Amino acid sequence: MKIKNPKSRYHIKIPYKSKVLEVGGGHNPHRRSNVVVDKFIDSNFHRKADIKVLKHQKFLQADGENLPFKDQEFDFVFCNHVLEHVDNPEVFLKEQSRVSPRGYLEVPSMIGEILHPKKSHKWLILEIDNKIVMMDKEVVGFEVKHDIGFLFLRYLTKYSLAYAILRYTHGLTTIRYEWEGSVDVIVNPTEEKYTKYFTKTWSLDDYKEFYPTRSKFSELCSVIAALFYIIFNFLKPQNKKNNV
Repeated sequence: MKIKNPKSRYHIKIPYKSKVLEVGGGHNPHRRSNVVVDKFIDSNFHRKADIKVLKHQKFLQADGENLPFKDQEFDFVFCNHVLEHVDNPEVFLKEQSRVSPRGYLEVPSMIGEILHPKKSHKWLILEIDNKIVMMDKEVVGFEVKHDIGFLFLRYLTKYSLAYAILRYTHGLTTIRYEWEGSVDVIVNPTEEKYTKYFTKTWSLDDYKEFYPTRSKFSELCSVIAALFYIIFNFLKPQNKKNNV
């Protein structure tokens, strides 16, 4: 079940002695992970750079739908921008809850997929009623006629402080989901209460449902928190990494 929506994967409390797995660390593994697995090591089709592993981490080539670990072998599992690539999301997520009682899942939201789509992504994803709801792009005929992903993923991220604050305060393009026990997931739903968000134009009430209005004081506090977080991450030293 869902615990909360953290501000980022670095806003999670994990006891010091916990054993942590990362499924699909790719080019940017979490520094807290002890073991990192990736399915594809010879192709960057599913990531934007070569696989990298921090010096203290153990790396294994493994399929996230069939992890080579014992039941509950880990205390926590990270999965950062991988679920949108997999063939069988339910099997993939069950494997994570099999090897760990808690975890963190991060995926692009449907809005993020519209703004910066990727061919390697198979799914449109929303969080509805604390559940991860996934719709196959082919099922809804999702097409990209003009890809402006560079603007949001590279240009504004690098040069616009205002955009960085927007991303932090509203989470428009990303779903961040901390769970315990298992992940509540619905794949290719048929109920209108879910399908309408993937197949119909959103109304003002729909936007407010996903991004509710807040008081001016709450907005101000969010902006201040975002500034501190951005400045802290800008000033901190970078982790040393090794190529696999």
